[in-house]
Amino acid sequence: MSDIVEGLGTAVEGGLFAKAVSGGAGKPTPLERGHFAEGSCLNCGTALIGAHCHACGQQAHLHRTLGAFMHDLLHGALHFDGKTWRTLPLLIAKPGELTRRYIDGERKRFVSPMALFLFSIFLMFAVFQIAGISAPTDMAGDADTQLNELASEKETALLERREVLSDRIDDPEISDTRRDRARESLADVERQLDALVMARKELPFLADTTDRQPATAAPSGIATAAAADTPATDAPEVVAGDEANLRELEEWETGLEQISWVEAAVKKWRMNPGLMLYKLQTNFYKFSWLLIPLSIPFVWVLFAWKRRFRAYDHAIFVTYSLSFMTLLTLGVVLAGLAGAATGAVAMVSVFVPPIHIYKHLRGTYGLSRFSALWRLSVLIGAIVVILGLFTALLALLGLY
Repeated sequence: MSDIVEGLGTAVEGGLFAKAVSGGAGKPTPLERGHFAEGSCLNCGTALIGAHCHACGQQAHLHRTLGAFMHDLLHGALHFDGKTWRTLPLLIAKPGELTRRYIDGERKRFVSPMALFLFSIFLMFAVFQIAGISAPTDMAGDADTQLNELASEKETALLERREVLSDRIDDPEISDTRRDRARESLADVERQLDALVMARKELPFLADTTDRQPATAAPSGIATAAAADTPATDAPEVVAGDEANLRELEEWETGLEQISWVEAAVKKWRMNPGLMLYKLQTNFYKFSWLLIPLSIPFVWVLFAWKRRFRAYDHAIFVTYSLSFMTLLTLGVVLAGLAGAATGAVAMVSVFVPPIHIYKHLRGTYGLSRFSALWRLSVLIGAIVVILGLFTALLALLGLY
């Protein structure tokens, strides 16, 4: 017991001695012109040597001024600092130099490609929302499909109701009064079902779509009309070819729509295209980062035999390129809204992207003009494929 007390006393003495040596460490750190005048790191207590703590990395002589707080606010929200002004000019004028310097290790001087990409997407989304640029949501859907869907839902509900009432009538334990009420309700359900069946017979668009057969009268009529305007010598071949192509197209469409998820997608787009377009736009902002992993394999194929270029290099190239294209899209849209000449906007939209990609390829990978040109031509085709895959993924995500 005495050892414990003695140990506690020693600990207290040590604490008092440390406090005395620290020169009143419990006192507030003095300020000089709004900055701490500390001699040791306020985060970990390590003695400071230079502008940053060499142990934890925290900046020395932190601020406590409103002006510095506003600087932090702008930096956090818009990332406007020295890095931005060093990165954007190079991204626009010398994208290859920027990418190569970042890959080679100059990371502290520039905004990272992912941060720049996310910032450009955020900025485009914010500006488009302020300017009222969005997908149309007031598009009318297919009224026939909507009414058919409502009729199917009503029929399903009535059939379930009829089954419940039938079970209730057959239940020997219920009273006669409740059985009579169930019979009356069942008779009303039967009348509604009969009316629905009659409506399906009288109104074609309410008919069950699974029972419909694809109409072939219209294509046949079109083929006949085309044959009437065609010389007699060529008519049989044209009609036969058109009918065969139309029949093959109808069979392909019918087979495609029999796939469950494709059928569900077609039904949703027909019933509420405005909502689906809104989901497509929302998913674009959420999943725009998918463009990066979709693009990297295509760029890798262009340099598959050049072992010195790694997948990381292609990822940096793709991300910086996407950042520029996003900012270019934003600039073109804003220029159009500001009343810029349509011809000038179209010229910029058509010619700037391939020129920028060409310069980006040459500077990043050290290519000759010919090597950069043929890779640019292949990459343009790949971009079409990538955008198609990205759009398909967005449409698929919009189903859920």
